[in-house]
Amino acid sequence: MSIRVLGTIAVAALLAMPQLPLTASAQEQAPPNFVDWYMTKVPASERNPDFVRRMAEAELEQVEHVDYARWYISPGIGRIDFEGDEPLKDGFYLTIRLGHDLNEWWTVEGSLLLAPSLDENFVGHTDFETGEKGKKSQAPEKVAGFGDTWLAQTYVDFLFHFTKWERVDPYVTFGLSISFYGKDVTGDQVSMMVRAGGGVMYHLTEEWALRADARVYNASYSWEFNASFDVGFAWTWGANRLRSDPGLYFDLDSDGDGLPDWYEVQIGTDPAHADTDRDGLSDGDEVMIYGTDPLNPDSDFDMLSDGAEVNKYGTDPLNPDTDGGGVSDGHEVLVDGTDPLDPSDDVMLFELNIRFDTDKDIIKQAYFADLDKVATVLQRNPAGTALIEGHADQRRTSNRTHNLRLSKRRAEAVRQYLVGKGIAPNRLKSVGHGYDRPKAANDPILGNLANRRVDVYIYGVGGKNKVQYVNPD
Repeated sequence: MSIRVLGTIAVAALLAMPQLPLTASAQEQAPPNFVDWYMTKVPASERNPDFVRRMAEAELEQVEHVDYARWYISPGIGRIDFEGDEPLKDGFYLTIRLGHDLNEWWTVEGSLLLAPSLDENFVGHTDFETGEKGKKSQAPEKVAGFGDTWLAQTYVDFLFHFTKWERVDPYVTFGLSISFYGKDVTGDQVSMMVRAGGGVMYHLTEEWALRADARVYNASYSWEFNASFDVGFAWTWGANRLRSDPGLYFDLDSDGDGLPDWYEVQIGTDPAHADTDRDGLSDGDEVMIYGTDPLNPDSDFDMLSDGAEVNKYGTDPLNPDTDGGGVSDGHEVLVDGTDPLDPSDDVMLFELNIRFDTDKDIIKQAYFADLDKVATVLQRNPAGTALIEGHADQRRTSNRTHNLRLSKRRAEAVRQYLVGKGIAPNRLKSVGHGYDRPKAANDPILGNLANRRVDVYIYGVGGKNKVQYVNPD
């Protein structure tokens, strides 16, 4: 039976095996559910229900994101198929491969092949120096032939997988190899070759797999192409620890932030840095305790970092106005100098959602009534002053300098309107913040209308009488 037929049978046998999910094997040894693990680690009073839900969903893909158990060793046995006019006859070989899975698509293998005995081909062989066929070895002076020899190859292959995480795992390969012959059978005892081919692995478990491979490669001393076919198995070290020691898998936390590395990969945080967004709270505390966004240093867009709200001011990092007084925590702390936990000292805020035309600062008549309310408050409180802030939203193409200038012009347009209503200019101040102070997340394409606004903060109108001015008649 020819080697091609044997190779075809081997590949067909692997493909015919049942295609069960890779993680279906050894179900009785499956690691405990991560949600159960979390419940034992975190007191009931500190558990985040949303985190529990997301962790339960992530269970389905956990094995695919593990950063260890990527190395394997793969011995095999095969046969070299030389072209008919090569100086050597077909023969068997042993091979051993060392592989590393770079990701779910690519693997690199370094390998050693040894054919301990290959016979000289006297029938049909062409001497590559003289062109004479048969009864001569390659070198003309060796009329008697060289008899037999051995062959050793070392090579590097790159494997591209089509279904890496399935039980049946086909792939294509390309690489380079160097061959060493025990005797001079090619005009040189050392030759380099380009090789390509494919194969298939059948994963019995996460640790063990069967494989069949075929390669073709050129002979560097001619334009001939030879082939090799082999079968073997692969053993991935470390994979069994996912089953025998699930604590290793679940507790692997490189940065010590309380989140396992595999989960950080899924949610986008850095498994090597405990505080990905550098807001003063660890990723684990944000996700498991406070429910804040570990990728956004200011989850509620109030101008205070999540860490500062929790550790310094005692405010709620998920509520932009903790005391409900009408002004955001950040504006109270950074601008007004008021207590974000005391609603009675909040200044008066008018948030004007004036819709300006693109790149324009002309106020339309539809918004005059809102501005007249602001003017009324200032007219009734001659000691009161106003800070007028212009804001913009941000898109992927937005220019910061342009938006700072545009928001300043729009704030100044509001100031000039109030001056026209009889408010002294020295009582009014206008500033433009561009898109530096959003109140909500921006869409990279559409921006966010909520961030296109003019805020008017009125100072000197407080105490018990402040409420009556919020919506003056």
